[in-house]
Amino acid sequence: MNFIDEALLEARAGNGGAGCTSFRREKFIPRGGPDGGDGGKGGDVIFRVDPNLNTLVNFRNQKYLIAKNGQSGAGNKKTGQDAEDLIVMVPKGTVIFDSISNKLIYDCCDEGIDYLVAKGGDGGAGNFRFKSSTNQAPRRHTAGWPGDEFSIRLELRSLADVGLVGFPNAGKSTFLNSVSAARPKIGDYPFTTLRPNLGTVQIYDTSFIIADIPGLIEGASEGAGLGLNFLKHISRTGHLLILLDPQNSERLIEEQLTILVNELKTYDPSLLEKSIWIAINKKDTLEEEIQNQLIRLIQNKMTSLDLNNEGVVTISGFTGDETGKLLGMIANKMSETEN
Repeated sequence: MNFIDEALLEARAGNGGAGCTSFRREKFIPRGGPDGGDGGKGGDVIFRVDPNLNTLVNFRNQKYLIAKNGQSGAGNKKTGQDAEDLIVMVPKGTVIFDSISNKLIYDCCDEGIDYLVAKGGDGGAGNFRFKSSTNQAPRRHTAGWPGDEFSIRLELRSLADVGLVGFPNAGKSTFLNSVSAARPKIGDYPFTTLRPNLGTVQIYDTSFIIADIPGLIEGASEGAGLGLNFLKHISRTGHLLILLDPQNSERLIEEQLTILVNELKTYDPSLLEKSIWIAINKKDTLEEEIQNQLIRLIQNKMTSLDLNNEGVVTISGFTGDETGKLLGMIANKMSETEN
């Protein structure tokens, strides 16, 4: 699933249609009065939540949201037709800001609600509106009112149920590939994943979305390796699954965990309040005794770091071994949360 979590757009509501200058012209009525109609209203720009959307990818090549203008009035006091509103569908959790002032406009959380971002202009007045005792034949009408126009920024605050976190090349994309229909790019070099990849997992009667967050490195909270962007993605997930790599030649797994936790804490301490699972990946390369030692080591480390430990398991994203057990633990937690 392609993923875009921000978009900069110009929202332009439609202008109101112009009023009309017209006079009644009928047989035997040589001096008919003014009958120019009003202009129609311009279309609004309205946002609605679509529960089937998970990304802002539809706005990747779209910069303008432009509603149509109202139609002009006509003779015989005919009002111009109102323009249709422009309906824009976004995922639940989309936050809309004024990109100039950075002011929050809407937090789009509820289905069935119209989030009015730009209001269409009212139609202009036809000349019949200006008839008076002193002016029986006004030749005046007004133009339609301009619609609202705003520069807006969309942010997808709620990215996924579970954020998949780890160092580059820890095997996150391979894991997501094995447990969902997602097909992220996989390669043996850092930052293969540059944007989150989303995968939907179905287990038992529960389904949830996992986001493969691009790999973090030491100093991410200070911007190293695009770290601030990546950490922002993590803040938009409900729970955390940390993937550790026992084959990392540069850092032992307890050091990996310590660095990742420190980066999360430095960026936003509240991230460590989330439920956290630890998966020691690549178990197909480890003897059972080594696996048990690593589990005990990480459990002790999580206790010393005072983390919200939901479980430590060894898995193989490559073979799929024990991934079902891990997903079952997550599914049970998701069910508890919903209840």
